[in-house]
Amino acid sequence: MKVSVVIVHYQVKNLLKSCILSIQKYFPGIDYEIIVVDNNSPDSEWKNLIDKFPDVNFIALGKNFGFSKANNVGVQAAKGEYVYILNPDTEVEGNYFQEILDFADHQPKFGALGLRMHNKQGVFLPESKRSVPALINSFEKLFTKLSNNSKTYYRNDVDEFGVAEVEVMTGANLLIKKSVYEEVGGFDERYFMYGEDIDLCYTILRAGYKNFYYGKYSILHYKGESTVKDKIYLNRFFGAMDIFINKYYKKQKPFQFILMKIGLKFKHFIEARKIKN
Repeated sequence: MKVSVVIVHYQVKNLLKSCILSIQKYFPGIDYEIIVVDNNSPDSEWKNLIDKFPDVNFIALGKNFGFSKANNVGVQAAKGEYVYILNPDTEVEGNYFQEILDFADHQPKFGALGLRMHNKQGVFLPESKRSVPALINSFEKLFTKLSNNSKTYYRNDVDEFGVAEVEVMTGANLLIKKSVYEEVGGFDERYFMYGEDIDLCYTILRAGYKNFYYGKYSILHYKGESTVKDKIYLNRFFGAMDIFINKYYKKQKPFQFILMKIGLKFKHFIEARKIKN
Protein backbone atom coordinates (compact mmCIF):
# COMPACT_ATOMS: atom_id res chain seq x y z
CA MET A 1 0.00 0.00 0.00
CA LYS A 2 1.34 3.44 -0.92
CA VAL A 3 -0.25 5.80 1.60
CA SER A 4 -2.34 5.63 4.76
CA VAL A 5 -4.40 8.74 5.49
CA VAL A 6 -4.68 9.09 9.27
CA ILE A 7 -7.41 11.43 10.54
CA VAL A 8 -7.82 12.17 14.24
CA HIS A 9 -11.44 13.20 14.83
CA TYR A 10 -13.16 15.08 17.61
CA GLN A 11 -16.67 16.53 17.37
CA VAL A 12 -16.73 17.60 13.70
CA LYS A 13 -18.75 14.81 12.08
CA ASN A 14 -19.93 16.80 9.07
CA LEU A 15 -16.47 18.13 8.31
CA LEU A 16 -15.04 14.63 8.69
CA LYS A 17 -17.55 13.35 6.15
CA SER A 18 -16.53 16.06 3.67
CA CYS A 19 -12.87 15.29 4.28
CA ILE A 20 -13.33 11.57 3.55
CA LEU A 21 -15.36 12.33 0.42
CA SER A 22 -12.63 14.65 -0.87
CA ILE A 23 -10.00 11.94 -0.44
CA GLN A 24 -12.15 9.38 -2.21
CA LYS A 25 -12.78 11.84 -5.05
CA TYR A 26 -9.20 12.93 -5.59
CA PHE A 27 -7.12 9.81 -4.89
CA PRO A 28 -7.92 7.90 -8.09
CA GLY A 29 -5.38 5.24 -9.00
CA ILE A 30 -3.54 5.54 -5.67
CA ASP A 31 -3.29 2.50 -3.43
CA TYR A 32 -4.46 4.07 -0.18
CA GLU A 33 -6.43 3.53 3.00
CA ILE A 34 -8.19 5.90 5.38
CA ILE A 35 -7.89 5.45 9.14
CA VAL A 36 -10.09 7.58 11.39
CA VAL A 37 -9.24 7.70 15.10
CA ASP A 38 -12.02 9.22 17.18
CA ASN A 39 -10.78 10.84 20.40
CA ASN A 40 -13.89 9.91 22.42
CA SER A 41 -16.18 12.59 20.96
CA PRO A 42 -19.03 13.36 23.40
CA ASP A 43 -21.48 13.32 20.50
CA SER A 44 -21.59 9.74 19.22
CA GLU A 45 -23.34 10.67 15.95
CA TRP A 46 -20.02 10.35 14.15
CA LYS A 47 -20.55 6.58 14.37
CA ASN A 48 -23.24 6.91 11.70
CA LEU A 49 -20.36 7.40 9.26
CA ILE A 50 -19.12 3.86 9.86
CA ASP A 51 -21.89 2.34 7.74
CA LYS A 52 -21.59 5.11 5.12
CA PHE A 53 -17.88 4.43 4.62
CA PRO A 54 -17.34 0.67 4.97
CA ASP A 55 -13.83 0.90 3.46
CA VAL A 56 -12.63 3.30 6.15
CA ASN A 57 -10.94 1.88 9.25
CA PHE A 58 -12.64 3.59 12.21
CA ILE A 59 -10.92 3.34 15.60
CA ALA A 60 -12.82 4.56 18.68
CA LEU A 61 -10.69 5.49 21.69
CA GLY A 62 -12.07 5.16 25.22
CA LYS A 63 -10.98 8.65 26.24
CA ASN A 64 -9.62 11.82 24.70
CA PHE A 65 -5.90 11.08 24.63
CA GLY A 66 -5.00 14.19 22.64
CA PHE A 67 -3.74 14.70 19.11
CA SER A 68 -0.29 13.12 19.51
CA LYS A 69 -1.27 9.80 21.02
CA ALA A 70 -4.31 9.38 18.77
CA ASN A 71 -2.13 9.84 15.68
CA ASN A 72 0.38 7.35 17.01
CA VAL A 73 -2.48 4.85 17.42
CA GLY A 74 -3.57 5.50 13.83
CA VAL A 75 -0.07 5.14 12.40
CA GLN A 76 0.43 1.91 14.30
CA ALA A 77 -2.54 0.49 12.37
CA ALA A 78 -1.32 1.92 9.04
CA LYS A 79 -0.14 -0.31 6.20
CA GLY A 80 1.15 2.37 3.82
CA GLU A 81 4.69 3.24 2.80
CA TYR A 82 3.70 6.81 3.64
CA VAL A 83 1.35 8.15 6.28
CA TYR A 84 -0.59 11.34 5.59
CA ILE A 85 -1.60 13.02 8.84
CA LEU A 86 -4.72 15.00 7.99
CA ASN A 87 -7.12 17.10 10.06
CA PRO A 88 -10.83 16.28 9.76
CA ASP A 89 -11.58 19.95 9.03
CA THR A 90 -9.65 19.86 5.75
CA GLU A 91 -10.52 18.97 2.16
CA VAL A 92 -8.28 17.81 -0.66
CA GLU A 93 -8.96 19.99 -3.70
CA GLY A 94 -7.63 18.24 -6.80
CA ASN A 95 -6.02 15.27 -8.52
CA TYR A 96 -2.52 16.23 -7.47
CA PHE A 97 -1.55 13.69 -4.85
CA GLN A 98 0.15 11.26 -7.21
CA GLU A 99 2.52 14.06 -8.23
CA ILE A 100 3.27 14.74 -4.57
CA LEU A 101 4.02 11.07 -3.91
CA ASP A 102 6.27 10.96 -6.98
CA PHE A 103 8.10 14.03 -5.68
CA ALA A 104 8.59 12.38 -2.29
CA ASP A 105 9.80 9.15 -3.88
CA HIS A 106 12.57 11.00 -5.72
CA GLN A 107 13.93 12.97 -2.75
CA PRO A 108 17.00 11.52 -1.06
CA LYS A 109 16.49 11.42 2.71
CA PHE A 110 12.83 12.46 2.41
CA GLY A 111 11.31 13.08 5.82
CA ALA A 112 8.03 14.99 5.62
CA LEU A 113 6.03 17.33 3.39
CA GLY A 114 3.20 19.80 3.86
CA LEU A 115 0.95 21.41 1.25
CA ARG A 116 -0.16 25.01 1.01
CA MET A 117 -3.29 25.64 3.10
CA HIS A 118 -6.00 28.28 2.84
CA ASN A 119 -9.13 28.96 4.86
CA LYS A 120 -12.71 28.97 3.60
CA GLN A 121 -12.33 32.62 2.53
CA GLY A 122 -9.38 31.61 0.35
CA VAL A 123 -6.80 33.32 2.56
CA PHE A 124 -3.39 31.64 2.75
CA LEU A 125 -2.55 30.17 6.15
CA PRO A 126 1.07 31.08 6.99
CA GLU A 127 1.55 28.15 9.36
CA SER A 128 1.86 26.02 6.22
CA LYS A 129 5.63 26.80 6.26
CA ARG A 130 7.57 27.70 9.38
CA SER A 131 10.94 27.86 11.06
CA VAL A 132 12.00 26.02 14.20
CA PRO A 133 11.19 28.28 17.19
CA ALA A 134 14.20 30.35 18.30
CA LEU A 135 14.64 33.53 20.31
CA ILE A 136 13.95 36.16 17.61
CA ASN A 137 11.23 34.37 15.66
CA SER A 138 9.49 33.33 18.89
CA PHE A 139 9.40 36.99 19.97
CA GLU A 140 7.92 37.83 16.58
CA LYS A 141 5.33 35.05 16.85
CA LEU A 142 4.25 36.06 20.36
CA PHE A 143 4.36 39.85 20.13
CA THR A 144 4.97 41.57 16.79
CA LYS A 145 6.25 41.21 13.23
CA LEU A 146 9.81 42.38 12.77
CA SER A 147 9.99 41.95 9.01
CA ASN A 148 7.84 40.81 6.11
CA ASN A 149 10.71 39.72 3.91
CA SER A 150 13.23 37.88 6.06
CA LYS A 151 13.41 34.26 7.18
CA THR A 152 11.07 34.72 10.11
CA TYR A 153 8.89 32.27 12.05
CA TYR A 154 6.50 32.07 9.11
CA ARG A 155 8.90 31.47 6.25
CA ASN A 156 8.25 34.70 4.34
CA ASP A 157 11.38 34.07 2.28
CA VAL A 158 9.69 31.04 0.68
CA ASP A 159 7.21 31.68 -2.14
CA GLU A 160 3.65 30.86 -1.04
CA PHE A 161 3.19 28.85 -4.27
CA GLY A 162 6.72 27.47 -4.42
CA VAL A 163 8.41 24.21 -3.49
CA ALA A 164 11.27 24.42 -1.01
CA GLU A 165 12.98 22.78 1.91
CA VAL A 166 11.64 24.17 5.16
CA GLU A 167 12.04 23.17 8.77
CA VAL A 168 8.43 22.92 9.99
CA MET A 169 5.02 22.31 8.46
CA THR A 170 1.66 21.92 10.13
CA GLY A 171 0.20 18.71 11.53
CA ALA A 172 -3.06 19.54 9.77
CA ASN A 173 -1.60 18.01 6.60
CA LEU A 174 1.71 16.21 6.90
CA LEU A 175 3.00 13.47 4.59
CA ILE A 176 5.71 11.35 6.22
CA LYS A 177 7.56 8.18 5.30
CA LYS A 178 6.19 5.64 7.76
CA SER A 179 9.67 4.22 8.32
CA VAL A 180 10.90 7.71 9.28
CA TYR A 181 7.90 8.25 11.56
CA GLU A 182 8.68 5.01 13.35
CA GLU A 183 12.42 5.67 13.47
CA VAL A 184 11.99 9.00 15.28
CA GLY A 185 9.27 7.67 17.58
CA GLY A 186 6.26 9.46 16.08
CA PHE A 187 4.57 12.33 17.89
CA ASP A 188 5.84 13.07 21.38
CA GLU A 189 2.84 12.18 23.55
CA ARG A 190 3.70 14.80 26.16
CA TYR A 191 1.98 17.23 23.80
CA PHE A 192 -1.79 16.92 24.19
CA MET A 193 -2.49 19.40 21.41
CA TYR A 194 -0.39 22.10 19.69
CA GLY A 195 3.36 22.04 19.26
CA GLU A 196 3.57 18.36 18.48
CA ASP A 197 3.95 19.05 14.74
CA ILE A 198 6.84 21.46 15.36
CA ASP A 199 8.53 18.90 17.57
CA LEU A 200 8.06 16.05 15.09
CA CYS A 201 9.35 18.08 12.12
CA TYR A 202 12.37 19.20 14.15
CA THR A 203 13.02 15.64 15.30
CA ILE A 204 12.93 14.46 11.68
CA LEU A 205 15.48 17.14 10.74
CA ARG A 206 17.74 16.20 13.64
CA ALA A 207 17.66 12.60 12.41
CA GLY A 208 19.18 13.72 9.10
CA TYR A 209 16.09 13.86 6.89
CA LYS A 210 14.69 16.70 4.78
CA ASN A 211 11.32 18.43 5.11
CA PHE A 212 9.51 20.16 2.27
CA TYR A 213 6.82 22.76 1.70
CA TYR A 214 4.83 22.04 -1.48
CA GLY A 215 2.98 25.20 -2.40
CA LYS A 216 2.00 24.24 -5.94
CA TYR A 217 -1.20 22.68 -4.61
CA SER A 218 -3.52 23.56 -1.77
CA ILE A 219 -5.91 22.04 0.70
CA LEU A 220 -8.82 23.79 2.36
CA HIS A 221 -8.51 24.05 6.13
CA TYR A 222 -11.53 25.31 8.05
CA LYS A 223 -9.23 25.61 11.08
CA GLY A 224 -10.25 25.40 14.70
CA GLU A 225 -13.82 24.23 14.19
CA SER A 226 -13.59 21.89 17.19
CA THR A 227 -11.54 24.28 19.33
CA VAL A 228 -12.99 26.52 22.02
CA LYS A 229 -10.69 29.47 22.83
CA ASP A 230 -10.93 29.26 26.61
CA LYS A 231 -8.59 28.82 29.58
CA ILE A 232 -8.06 25.14 28.75
CA TYR A 233 -7.06 26.10 25.20
CA LEU A 234 -4.56 28.66 26.50
CA ASN A 235 -3.03 26.23 28.97
CA ARG A 236 -2.60 23.60 26.25
CA PHE A 237 -1.21 26.07 23.70
CA PHE A 238 1.32 27.73 25.98
CA GLY A 239 2.00 24.45 27.75
CA ALA A 240 3.03 22.95 24.40
CA MET A 241 5.46 25.81 23.75
CA ASP A 242 6.83 25.34 27.26
CA ILE A 243 7.46 21.63 26.59
CA PHE A 244 9.37 22.50 23.42
CA ILE A 245 11.71 25.07 24.93
CA ASN A 246 12.34 22.88 27.99
CA LYS A 247 13.19 19.98 25.70
CA TYR A 248 15.51 21.79 23.28
CA TYR A 249 16.79 24.94 24.98
CA LYS A 250 17.12 24.39 28.74
CA LYS A 251 20.47 22.59 28.57
CA GLN A 252 21.60 23.47 25.05
CA LYS A 253 21.01 27.26 25.08
CA PRO A 254 20.38 28.39 28.67
CA PHE A 255 20.44 32.17 27.98
CA GLN A 256 17.89 31.90 25.16
CA PHE A 257 15.89 29.50 27.34
CA ILE A 258 15.52 32.09 30.11
CA LEU A 259 14.45 34.86 27.73
CA MET A 260 11.99 32.62 25.89
CA LYS A 261 10.57 31.38 29.20
CA ILE A 262 9.96 34.95 30.40
CA GLY A 263 8.35 35.96 27.11
CA LEU A 264 6.12 32.90 27.11
CA LYS A 265 4.87 33.49 30.65
CA PHE A 266 4.22 37.17 29.93
CA LYS A 267 2.24 36.45 26.77
CA HIS A 268 0.25 33.71 28.55
CA PHE A 269 -0.61 36.20 31.29
CA ILE A 270 -1.79 38.79 28.72
CA GLU A 271 -3.98 36.31 26.84
CA ALA A 272 -5.46 34.89 30.07
CA ARG A 273 -6.50 38.40 31.15
CA LYS A 274 -8.29 38.91 27.81
CA ILE A 275 -10.38 35.77 28.37
CA LYS A 276 -11.08 36.72 31.99
CA ASN A 277 -12.27 40.16 30.95
